[in-house]
Amino acid sequence: MPHKITLTGSATGPLREYDRYVAFDMREKGSPSAPKGLKKSTFISYTVFVAKKAFNKTGLTKKSIMQEKILIQGEPTLDIPIDECPGEVGVICFQITVLPNKKDKEGNESNDKKEAKQEVAATKQEEKPVTASQLVAKEEKKAETVQSEVKETPVQEKKAEPQKKQMPNQPKGTQDVLSFDDIIVPEEFLRTRPNPEKTQKVIDFVKRTGRLDEPLTIEKGSNILKDGYRRYVVAKTVKMDKVPVVYEYQKS
Repeated sequence: MPHKITLTGSATGPLREYDRYVAFDMREKGSPSAPKGLKKSTFISYTVFVAKKAFNKTGLTKKSIMQEKILIQGEPTLDIPIDECPGEVGVICFQITVLPNKKDKEGNESNDKKEAKQEVAATKQEEKPVTASQLVAKEEKKAETVQSEVKETPVQEKKAEPQKKQMPNQPKGTQDVLSFDDIIVPEEFLRTRPNPEKTQKVIDFVKRTGRLDEPLTIEKGSNILKDGYRRYVVAKTVKMDKVPVVYEYQKS
């Protein structure tokens, strides 16, 4: 019956490559206590021989093999030349396994526990019974949503209110443009004389822009001047044929 041997630990020396296999050294210490009357065993050095194909499957490298903890299962051999087997015992490896380190193991256990807790919490949430008040509140909320949608859906689109058209190149508020000769000036206006400085400012404005700065206020229908006599004077001075007006309606 062949002799089996199992080693655990990391390589104690560099990886050596040969034609069809690789080799590295390991050390194993004996039991801390020995039977009464016998000496304790000391460290034993081993040289492990692994086929290249099996070694490559582990993903180990020359550097990592001295850091990772590995498990070797094989048989001892005495048929390897001493220059290739510096260890006290040669081991032909049949199986090599990389063991998880302590940190990875703790991390995996922590993740497993965390996932288990999340699954339990999710299960409890699913199993949590729905009370009658919650069902009523849910139905009321649904009804409110439907009513809101009905209100927001217009039965008939409102007609857009026509916007008041602004007369082109006329002062703000202009409702119409009348012929200068159609405007009737009351006697009380003709007796007054507008302030010359203010009048000149309006004249300068007309020369710059080609229009009055404000429309004249005219009574609708009669065309009687109600306000804006200064601008009437300016229009007459600069000989404007048309003037902007805003209507004032007669009081019934």
